Amino acid sequence: QVQLVESGGGLVQTGGSLRLSCAASGSIFSRHTVGWFRQAPGKEREFVAAISWRGAKISYAASVKGRFAISRDSARNMAYLQMNSLKPEDTAVYYCAADRDGGAMNLIYEYDYWGQGTQVTVSS
Repeated sequence: QVQLVESGGGLVQTGGSLRLSCAASGSIFSRHTVGWFRQAPGKEREFVAAISWRGAKISYAASVKGRFAISRDSARNMAYLQMNSLKPEDTAVYYCAADRDGGAMNLIYEYDYWGQGTQVTVSS
């Protein structure tokens, strides 16, 4: 069992930056793919970024590529999402998720564990 807790959300102006953190409990977190997803009001949850358990494979949604960076510190059971050049359309609740089986990184149903989410609001 893995429990995930996100933090670092908040209100930022267009062009600003935020760093989201995902703290995991469970000794096998280091073997999980970690993904970040987001859900805006009235929209479906969507893939943002993911990193494999060794960090060798990273994937980004086209909408955030070049602006966001995912990383992890498996020794500390932490994952991060650095978000730069934020836009109003990035406003959403951001969720951290973990996949124990290493499936397709961008598919919601592949992920077994989810955090409660953290709100990111980008003002124009």
